[in-house]
Amino acid sequence: MPLTIRPETPTDYPGISEVNDLAFGQPAEGKLVEKLRKNPKFVPRLSLVAETEGKIVGHILFFPIIIKSANGKEKETISLAPVSVLPEFQKQGIGGELIKEGLKACRELGYDSVIVLGHPEYYPRFGFEPTVKWGIKDPFGAPEEAFMALELKEGALEGAGGVVEYPEEFNDV
Repeated sequence: MPLTIRPETPTDYPGISEVNDLAFGQPAEGKLVEKLRKNPKFVPRLSLVAETEGKIVGHILFFPIIIKSANGKEKETISLAPVSVLPEFQKQGIGGELIKEGLKACRELGYDSVIVLGHPEYYPRFGFEPTVKWGIKDPFGAPEEAFMALELKEGALEGAGGVVEYPEEFNDV
């Protein structure tokens, strides 16, 4: 199955919503993507689709966020959320390819780190480690092992300890 990974276009929006809705079994993530597109910080190059034979089968979005320390210092980073693959195409490496291409695009755009709240068995294969290593906390009260970060540039998160602040759109998920 030939797979193409590319930035989304407006004609992809319905397919992206469908992929997210079916992958998560609910409309929350699809609605999150729609809302984030309207946020001025949205980076179109970091909303990628996986397509095969003209059909969108996967989607990933990276979105700028900040880590705010107790003394008010801010560190810009980027979040990986959501990543979705149609159920009938899961377990075929499509999500992994989306992550690899997305991380490559993040590097090309100058981001030096990525934060993800996700499965602790899955994301470490891409180099993610628990954020506790850098003193970074999530605002949701998630299990420590599920809140992870990846330095795209060595040392990027040194001294960045604090709480991650997501845009308000994430509060609805």
